[in-house]
Amino acid sequence: MEHVHVRREGAMTIVTIDRPDRLNALHPPGHHELAAVFDEFARDPDQWVAVLTASGDRAFCAGNDLRFRAEHGRHPMPASGFGGLTSRFDLNKPVIAAVNGLAAGGGFELALACDIVVAGEHATFSLPEVQVGLAALAGGLHRLPRHVGLKVAMGIALTGRRVDAAEALQLGLVNQVVARGAELSGAFAWARTILDAAPLAVRATKATLLQGLEISEPDAAMQAQERNAAVHAMRDSADALEGPRAFAERRRPDWLGR
Repeated sequence: MEHVHVRREGAMTIVTIDRPDRLNALHPPGHHELAAVFDEFARDPDQWVAVLTASGDRAFCAGNDLRFRAEHGRHPMPASGFGGLTSRFDLNKPVIAAVNGLAAGGGFELALACDIVVAGEHATFSLPEVQVGLAALAGGLHRLPRHVGLKVAMGIALTGRRVDAAEALQLGLVNQVVARGAELSGAFAWARTILDAAPLAVRATKATLLQGLEISEPDAAMQAQERNAAVHAMRDSADALEGPRAFAERRRPDWLGR
């Protein structure tokens, strides 16, 4: 791949956007490469957690590559959305963002689409689309108010202002702020903790959490989760027997992911 690097460490997939000369802004070839990477991650039974980051220490992703768009016109996006992730609503495996600098426009939307965000202390987050005659239509205008509430989201989106890492932590947009350069090691620590848990239980938990945001609490608790495929896969798994057995035998469980 030309614009994305992928490596695997055990059950963890590490995805790096590699366009530092454009502040890791994404263009159609980059979107499609990332879509293919996350397609593979989703279907690989041996990969349980993904970490998304970018090259350099200036930017995680500066959003759409507007220069490419001006030079080459509009090109179709993958069905899975910006960066192959923002419209990927059926991915039950966790994705962790290691935000190593500027996350603007689609870059912020990418971070919002991840499940856990570790940000460098120099990171900033913004939706500046209104300042260039556009709108943040890769899910950011829907995810942002769910994270911070309507009034705060309006203040961020209607002005395009930048939110620094400290404010992002206070608002609940990120899980952890780390020293500049420590973003990836921080994300790895979260990933390894998740990998200590049963993978099917993790997926059922993520699916149920997200499902519960869309419907009423009684429906979510009493009906919808009983129809959730990830919940059924967890309950019917060998891991669902291994967990209690390991607890009773006072040993670490040997998760199989099935």
